[in-house]
Amino acid sequence: MSGADALAAAPRVSLVDRVRALREALAAKPGFRRWAARFPLTRPFARRRARALFDLCAGFVYTQVLFACVRLRVFAILAEAPLTTERLAPRLALSPEATDRLMAAAAALQLTARRTDGAWTLGQLGAAMIGNDGIAAMVEHHAMLYADLADPVAMLRRPRGGNALSDYWAYSGAAAPGAVPAERIRDYTALMAASQPMVAEEVLAAYRFDRHRRVLDVGGGNGAFLRAVAAEAPRLDLMLFDLPAVAEEARARFAAAGLGARANVHGGDFTQDALPPGADLVTLVRVLHDHDDEVALGLLRRIHAALPPGGALLLAEPMAGTSGAEPMGEAYFGFYLLAMGRGRPRTPKEIRTMIATAGFSESRMLSTPTPLLTRAVLARKAA
Repeated sequence: MSGADALAAAPRVSLVDRVRALREALAAKPGFRRWAARFPLTRPFARRRARALFDLCAGFVYTQVLFACVRLRVFAILAEAPLTTERLAPRLALSPEATDRLMAAAAALQLTARRTDGAWTLGQLGAAMIGNDGIAAMVEHHAMLYADLADPVAMLRRPRGGNALSDYWAYSGAAAPGAVPAERIRDYTALMAASQPMVAEEVLAAYRFDRHRRVLDVGGGNGAFLRAVAAEAPRLDLMLFDLPAVAEEARARFAAAGLGARANVHGGDFTQDALPPGADLVTLVRVLHDHDDEVALGLLRRIHAALPPGGALLLAEPMAGTSGAEPMGEAYFGFYLLAMGRGRPRTPKEIRTMIATAGFSESRMLSTPTPLLTRAVLARKAA
């Protein structure tokens, strides 16, 4: 290849990339960093970068402070009344010295705050934990993720699976997910149900369900999402499809909520089995990203086959490439799903491409209040 041909074949570097490369090249020079830290106009940027880098180094400690507060019920205790260190220590079964150290660390993270009289009370972020069982459940659950990430290089190098998380999500490595016994799925079903209200609120704010006659929630767990939908759309018939043991729990939950007559529950394996027909809307909430591309595409095709002409698919989950939520989409879910043993975070473009490949004639993004938590895609089957 001639020099001219090689030049023509080389990828063109955009102006944005050139500026970014120049900026990072300068930041990599110790002399420039020292100058930037002293110069008044660049000092704020240098300090922010130093803080961001330190937060990356110390992030594990921050999460463990949060974990300790959740495990010790600090937020629930301080929600009852502010307490001094001496009065709080016995409630936590800690020494006063350990209590003061934990509270000071939590205050630095805005989880707690110290009043002028010395008593500890809730901080801004700690107050947000009150009544938010989903976040508390996820914090407790992350103990397994921390164990899996103790040696992240080893996890990256070995075949997927074989971790605490992949064992917890029993269906993840099972050859026949439908045969997984009830005791293996009870904990993760409860975890998903605890965190479902946050997601349901996002989806219900983005889409009106009362325009449909019957909805089928695929991978719907114990029915937490459908129970939230049922309250918003009282004339909507409900259908749920999940593993047989999960379906049995959903059936009991619907009956206890007085929804037994409205809800039809089906047990099966959506990675292999045909889905029950009859719904004009299928919902797929926090399901697709848990599965590799081949399984995900197969599921989308089964959904397309189950829908009538003109039927709709509503897919909701956190997505990669979400502006302002890149650490959540690419870093957190990327490594969580790696430890889980299957699945990957996908961008809206990737998801919509898969939807089109599955046979849907059109799709569009819906606006959700908190894209960091959930984004949504609505797709249609040709009429």
